[in-house]
Amino acid sequence: MASPKKEILPPPRHIAIIMDGNGRWAKKRGLPRTAGHAAGAETFRRIANHCRKLGVQYLTVYAFSTENWKRSQEEVSGIMKLLGRYLQEALEDMEKNHVRFRFWGDLSKLSPELQQLCLAAQSRSGGYQDVQVHFCLNYGGRDEIVHAARALAEQVRQGALKPGDIDEALFSQYLYSANVPDPELVIRPSGEMRTSNFLPWQSVYSEFVFMNVLWPDFSPQDLDEAIAEYHRRSRRFGGA
Repeated sequence: MASPKKEILPPPRHIAIIMDGNGRWAKKRGLPRTAGHAAGAETFRRIANHCRKLGVQYLTVYAFSTENWKRSQEEVSGIMKLLGRYLQEALEDMEKNHVRFRFWGDLSKLSPELQQLCLAAQSRSGGYQDVQVHFCLNYGGRDEIVHAARALAEQVRQGALKPGDIDEALFSQYLYSANVPDPELVIRPSGEMRTSNFLPWQSVYSEFVFMNVLWPDFSPQDLDEAIAEYHRRSRRFGGA
């Protein structure tokens, strides 16, 4: 008698990941921290491709926070060079992967060359629909909320809005994530159990899965397990 087929549950539409643990991964191996970031970039490539195969529509990753500028100049420079190289490669094989890129954060602090690469990636991938990837780059959740509040305050000052016009829906349109559904699942590898200023507005009803694996070692199987854990949760959105 044939065994019953295992039900394959659909993945969350939007998954967000805090890519954490690159430096510790390198330290454990006696390597410079930049080697950990290089390994982490390859992990991102594998996970993004796996998300595309699973049918995930939106993938948001924490690439560089507003607080990461406090790290050594050598490490920051290494991260920026690595990002530039990745974007160059992405522009070359974009048609094959059909990945749409967007960038969330204040890009004005990046080098002009990197800003141009970000804009080129967004422009050239604008028509792709397989999976939309958001790089949170020079991003901080509180900074994003302040940015939106200032923009709305300016609209009120100019008379285009009244304070009473501002509600959650309108406020959301002034965030970097405008018109993108909130993530159903937020994953943080590395063993840390905090959100570190990542998507505080968007993640209020996300399911969080914390995993004790450093990001460079994070595998498609780990992602599958996080999705399985997501499906074990009961999502009530404040209901009984």
